[in-house]
Amino acid sequence: MQLIRANIAHFPHATTQFSEDITIIRDGGVVIDEGKIIAVDSFTDVLARYPKANVIDRQGQWLLPGFIDSHLHYPQTQSIASYGDQLLSWLENYTFPTEKQFADEPHAQQIAQVFLRQLLKNGTTTGFVFCSVHQQSCEALFSAASELNMAIVAGKVCMDRNCPQELEDCPTTAQVHSAALIDKWHNHGRNKYAITPRFAPTSSEAQLASLGELASQYPDVFVQTHLSENLDEIAWVKRLFPTAIGYLDVYDKYNMVRPRAVFGHGIHLNEDEWQRLHEAGSTIAFCPTSNLFLGSGLFDIASAKKHDVHVALATDVGAGTSFSMLKTYADAYKVSQLRHTPISPFEGFYLMTQGAAVAHQMESDIGNLNPGSSADFVVLDHQFDELTSLRIQPNAEFDDVFFALSILGDDRAIRETWVNGRRCYEKKESSHAMV
Repeated sequence: MQLIRANIAHFPHATTQFSEDITIIRDGGVVIDEGKIIAVDSFTDVLARYPKANVIDRQGQWLLPGFIDSHLHYPQTQSIASYGDQLLSWLENYTFPTEKQFADEPHAQQIAQVFLRQLLKNGTTTGFVFCSVHQQSCEALFSAASELNMAIVAGKVCMDRNCPQELEDCPTTAQVHSAALIDKWHNHGRNKYAITPRFAPTSSEAQLASLGELASQYPDVFVQTHLSENLDEIAWVKRLFPTAIGYLDVYDKYNMVRPRAVFGHGIHLNEDEWQRLHEAGSTIAFCPTSNLFLGSGLFDIASAKKHDVHVALATDVGAGTSFSMLKTYADAYKVSQLRHTPISPFEGFYLMTQGAAVAHQMESDIGNLNPGSSADFVVLDHQFDELTSLRIQPNAEFDDVFFALSILGDDRAIRETWVNGRRCYEKKESSHAMV
């Protein structure tokens, strides 16, 4: 049993009143035992209740729930920061060549380890991950995550057209291989599976139908794909699926617009599509760094709120430019500023913790520091260099700390990352002194 002493911030339940419903405890304590949180309160109160707990002193620093990244591509870890054009040329020039390498199982295993280390270094304890078309790429990721008892939602990408031949499967293999992975990995430990057509243009109607059958057979698995990211992409979908009434309708026809369906981007949606996402309880993964990097557009957070659609933040590595969810919120703030609907620090924090967990129906395990949840959390080093030490005062309010670290920080702001009650990452100490 361990008691971590620190300032504490989290959202204990779903809310839209972010500044009112956040729980902030100065000099608090979180007690963990056997991978679970068993108590959270002021330090003096939890110490009195658990006097034999081993105290880990992080006074003055901030302890938060582990961050949730709701859309990213682990095969693209090695292609991040490649000079690109826009979405469709990015796929052709960088994504597909990189993913071909995952036919080699040792390569998949190596990148899976690198990928998870990058998540942990940035305070991310749960990711919604696109693998490659190769079954072993998914096996490699789930195996590596299982060693850490890390909650990962992932799926084998399915494509049977408009991609290199080496990356094609077919309707039958997409269904059979996905089903085998579901049976082996879904709810095995903390792993969860997501049926993963890359996006409508790379799947035939026959393949979408086969994946839709799978979605009906396994109602508690996730669905993840892309939606309305780029105007050229949308026009392409219209040509490929002329009988569909819109992009979202392509997926809806095959039972993939539902709870636990996570659609990346959703930049160019019409009113009917927003309403359908609300009715279905589906989620949009807001990927601001990749939306800016590929010139795709500015996400409309106001329409999401108007229609009460779940939104979660996501890096979308590798078109996304950082594994840091702090930097991701910084870009989300800038995008929302351009749309004159700025996302507050409290709301940004919610969208990468409890808000994401609620959207994904996982709030009983992740996204908060409630007793009974898994002990997935991060400790922030909010004065990690000379500038942050100058900018962020010791008694600063949490929203000011979080906002300043999002604008000025990155992985340097993460002191520790804990997964299932185990410290899996600890930043090496460094001097802030000027040379």
